[in-house]
Amino acid sequence: MTTPAKDSPDEDLGAERGSPRYNAPALDKGLDILEVLADSMDGCTLNEIAQKLGRSVSEIFRMAVTLERRGYVMVDSGDRYTLSLKMFELAHRQRPLRSLIAVALPLLRELAHRARQSCHLAMYQGGRVVVIAQVDSPERWSFGLKIGVMMGLTDTSSGHVLLAFRDEVERARMLAAHIKVDGELAMDPGELFEILRQVRERGHAVMDSRQIRGVTNVAYPVMGSAGQVIAALNVPHIERIDGQASPSLEQVKAIVHSITTRISGLMGYSVDNGPYQE
Repeated sequence: MTTPAKDSPDEDLGAERGSPRYNAPALDKGLDILEVLADSMDGCTLNEIAQKLGRSVSEIFRMAVTLERRGYVMVDSGDRYTLSLKMFELAHRQRPLRSLIAVALPLLRELAHRARQSCHLAMYQGGRVVVIAQVDSPERWSFGLKIGVMMGLTDTSSGHVLLAFRDEVERARMLAAHIKVDGELAMDPGELFEILRQVRERGHAVMDSRQIRGVTNVAYPVMGSAGQVIAALNVPHIERIDGQASPSLEQVKAIVHSITTRISGLMGYSVDNGPYQE
């Protein structure tokens, strides 16, 4: 009588990877803490973290201390925990991201000089939009976003560009994973899809900021070799009303269009088709 062959260890591992046998409670607690802090603008005390997680302070204390020792979180004089930039720094070690930033930064500096405006480059990450590079305006004053800042996916021009130039399946996945940031305004789905249609039709987004009065955001897509958007290049345009001449909004749009076309070409995108065809 032949004995049936046992499944291979690899098959067992694949079948049971999602089972309780492969749970890692300590890792789960650490990730839970990081996710709570990522959603907090001003940080949290251990008591506040414990309440949000439905755990006791004693359950999370050792993990919080470990995260602080490893440099993933910081603790201020008021015993409030906040995220450090270590995870952001780790993400920047990825070759594609390093390559994009290295290619884009010289052109962002050129854009800021020509447009006399600040600018930033943003990518989609985990249901939100994150700023990965930024250059200040050469003017006496400037308005810009800090590197590493999380922005809303549905109420920003960068988010609209990142959604508009993805295919329907990927767009649905992004919206399903959407996580609101502090202050993000609710967006009616019908209104959002109409905005995205218009952005695709125009090839870019132009909208009054929904966060700061007096700022007009101009965002264009940076495309990759696969033909999908990989980043959004945004100028938070501030209009000068004194006697100093500066590029108009229409001139700034033309400059941003030129810069994003060049970055996309350097990232392997063919401009014969897509949002850069005029």
